[in-house]
Amino acid sequence: MTSPATTAESASNDGQLSLKRFSNLTLKLDTPKGRGVFSTVDIARGTVIDISPVLILEPEDKALESKQLYNYTYNWPYSEGETGKTTMRQAVILGLGSMFNHSNFAQNVGFTRDPSKLVIVYTALRDIKAGEELCISYGSRLAFRDADEDKYLSDPEEGNDLLSKIELDD
Repeated sequence: MTSPATTAESASNDGQLSLKRFSNLTLKLDTPKGRGVFSTVDIARGTVIDISPVLILEPEDKALESKQLYNYTYNWPYSEGETGKTTMRQAVILGLGSMFNHSNFAQNVGFTRDPSKLVIVYTALRDIKAGEELCISYGSRLAFRDADEDKYLSDPEEGNDLLSKIELDD
């Protein structure tokens, strides 16, 4: 199993940030979800998968009128110049981030926004097996149906496994 890579904090020195990308990934062009990112080797929990630069879009940007582009943007906290007021803007992720598919049930990659460096860091949330698709969660307000829903809600074995991972507070 491949060991965890460097974190974003340690990757920065002298005003530069190394843009890390885990090397053993492939983009499959025809999956049930469309294109998707898959691993060709086992990945250890905590491994940095990708550090991607971010392009912040202006609210009046005509690019946001394109539904196709908008579907690939992230909400991004943006600090207004003199006022310091933080507002949400749309951001285009210029790395693998725009290629990760969604799953509420099989999410294995998490992400952290770094507004000060205008990057987003993707990290393995658990051990990932070779051949497995790398998925993030887009959140609960989806404009589409979760493609994994039927598999995890209708398959008793998958459902039991999912329920066994839920921890309840006493």
